[in-house]
Amino acid sequence: MSEVIVVTSGKGGVGKTTTSAAFATGLAMRGHKTVVVDFDVGLRNLDLIMGCERRVVFDIINVIQGEANLKQALIKDKRVENLSILPASQTRDKDALTKEGVEKILNELRETFDYIVCDSPAGIERGAHLALYFADKAIVVTNPEVSSVRDSDRILGVLASRSKRAEDGRPPVKEQLLLTRYDAARVERGEMLKVEDVQEILAIPLLGIIPESQSVLSASNQGVPVILEDNSTAGKAYADAVSRFLGEDVPHRFVSPEKKGLFSRLFRGAA
Repeated sequence: MSEVIVVTSGKGGVGKTTTSAAFATGLAMRGHKTVVVDFDVGLRNLDLIMGCERRVVFDIINVIQGEANLKQALIKDKRVENLSILPASQTRDKDALTKEGVEKILNELRETFDYIVCDSPAGIERGAHLALYFADKAIVVTNPEVSSVRDSDRILGVLASRSKRAEDGRPPVKEQLLLTRYDAARVERGEMLKVEDVQEILAIPLLGIIPESQSVLSASNQGVPVILEDNSTAGKAYADAVSRFLGEDVPHRFVSPEKKGLFSRLFRGAA
């Protein structure tokens, strides 16, 4: 049965689009037919991170307004066989997104795909609400800082009260926490919140801890989802999170500062 997954947070710049790209790619690599949908109408960054910006002809608004059909707007990823992208519009207003239009698209996507990953814009305005409204599961992305966690807590309230599942009286959206840009050394120095602190505030299951990594920016600039970067700690952490999402028991990594070897300590002392 097809599932709609929203990648959401209350704050911008926490890594939602990076997460959407990596997570959708990871699910597709595991053999699941997956589509990632960009709901950030007016900005549109998902296609850049997925490396398909030059292949965008039609977008989600074109489909909603009947200017193109869904097959025309979907872009097949060239690297991962089971992966497709539905881009947002760069020129339209968010008001062009309608609940009826989004529902029709999602119902059509459900006929073809196992997982529909919705890349939500920040905040709780129209685009963000429609991205989460039809969700079955939510990946709540937050950084280990007070303002980010507070905004994520607000989003949990919206998921609990304003989703279609809540309106219909069905079981609630299943929420999971993804902690991004985690710097274990800064946490140890008291400059960032600990994993346990974030969990205590949000009180939802921990899906993954994504370490701060230069490879995230590098991969994004190259149009490559970071999960495809084999040597990246962030890529490995996203792969772990996908495995947990699929029900595997995978221990969390990158929680503690990396221990320096003897040679690196000696060279650091000599520097």
